[in-house]
Amino acid sequence: MSVMDEILALYADRGDDAYFGECVSIAEHGLQAAHFARAAGAPPALIVAALLHDVGHLIGNAPDELAEWTEDAAHERVGGRWLAERFPAEVFEPVRLHVPAKRYLLATDAHYFAKLSPASVVTLKLQGGPMSR
Repeated sequence: MSVMDEILALYADRGDDAYFGECVSIAEHGLQAAHFARAAGAPPALIVAALLHDVGHLIGNAPDELAEWTEDAAHERVGGRWLAERFPAEVFEPVRLHVPAKRYLLATDAHYFAKLSPASVVTLKLQGGPMSR
């Protein structure tokens, strides 16, 4: 099975699932991220990383309902490891680092919290909150 076939199978299986209380599906969320990366002039590998940044949710075993989460799903590490077996570092490293990046931005940008969705606020607590300065 090709990498493309594996990815399409994951999204066919769970991509239409609601994105943890958001008004978009997991697939739509990834497409939005890729769209904005492309619009910002990101290189192709970063656009792919944006598209697949939450693939760990599709292969992980976190509860479907965000209210049932009692610990961090570590989806960035799960997805990063999975992608590392299939893609170069230019794709899997941004995926692996996107949660620490969120935590860093919250520690260094006073306006960033207002940009978080309600689900991202919940997961932030499970992910350790903002980094310390």
